Amino acid sequence: MEQESICKVAIVGGGPAGCACAYFLKDKCDITVFDMAKPLKTILPTGGGRCNLAHAEFDFKDLASNYPRGEKFLYSVFSKFATADTLKMFEDIKVRTHIEPDMRIFPDSNSSKDVKAKILKALQSVTFKEEKVLRVNQGENLTVVTDMGSYNFDKVVVATGGHGGYNIAKYLNLNIIEPKPALVGLKTQEDFSKIKGVAVQDVCTSDGLKDDILFTHHGISGPLTYKISSLMARESFPYTIHLSFTEDFELQELLNNNPHKDIINLVSDFVPKSVAAYILNDLDIDIETKCHEINGKKRDAIISRLKSFPVTIVGTEKEGEVVTCGGIDLKEINSKSMECKKVPNVYFIGEVLDIDGFCGGFNLQNCWSTAYVAAESILSVK
Repeated sequence: MEQESICKVAIVGGGPAGCACAYFLKDKCDITVFDMAKPLKTILPTGGGRCNLAHAEFDFKDLASNYPRGEKFLYSVFSKFATADTLKMFEDIKVRTHIEPDMRIFPDSNSSKDVKAKILKALQSVTFKEEKVLRVNQGENLTVVTDMGSYNFDKVVVATGGHGGYNIAKYLNLNIIEPKPALVGLKTQEDFSKIKGVAVQDVCTSDGLKDDILFTHHGISGPLTYKISSLMARESFPYTIHLSFTEDFELQELLNNNPHKDIINLVSDFVPKSVAAYILNDLDIDIETKCHEINGKKRDAIISRLKSFPVTIVGTEKEGEVVTCGGIDLKEINSKSMECKKVPNVYFIGEVLDIDGFCGGFNLQNCWSTAYVAAESILSVK
């Protein structure tokens, strides 16, 4: 009796998505992972080196709502593999996890290096080749052409991440949404160098976002800034945002109740003292002005600045989580299988797609989930 042939699968990219796909396929397929760098190198800085694996949102539609690009596409993906499945996957490879108060999920070891080691230990049967993939040729088989040779496969999974590697897609004539940085610090027209390093908690935007912000030498950073940069990734520079440092309050009543208090000390009840000084100086109000000396015009100016602090964004900084807004057009991909609609047996997963999420484990969840769906599809038709 003729023995059934084993499906040969090439995975281009040894990051989180590529290695997860290899994990799901390793017991039933012959897997080769191609990457110019060492596998899982990109997982090391995630979560500040602690590896924020996922987010404790267990409703797949609510989970998908955290992706400025890709939300509807991910409904199908997350319905097959979401947060609970991710936790089970890591439990299976001996990575214990915990949920922090902000709902982010981390390994108990708080170490990306530990996660990397556990994943690679589970991939001992997988072949890794440190080669640059130049293109994928179509024919009787799929041929992966690298800078060192060419190899034939039955299936090819492209998981090259969001910072490049679009040559394969271009060669296959797929549409690519221009990549732009997201989850990054923002450069501002305003000079915040005098308050650099100062953080303000629970700042709101006019769009209803709320989180902490950090002033930097060149602009703003921190969790709220990353959300803003993600939502505004395709906006042309410059653009203006307005930050609110406080809920509604009656400043005149506070002025009346504290007539001999320096105005800087009153404003410091709402923001750090250095930020209070910045605001008052910008409004040409002496920081030692007594509260009873603040007239209606100055009072209204202070209220306006605390409630609607204008910031003009002129560019992006390299620091931050730095994911990519853009990538393979989702119209090119079948969300039920991750297979390319134009090119049978070629799959795209992870950040190479035009999918990006907020901070908090969402971008790694995209990697784990799309990897699973691609693997499930390959195993169902091989």
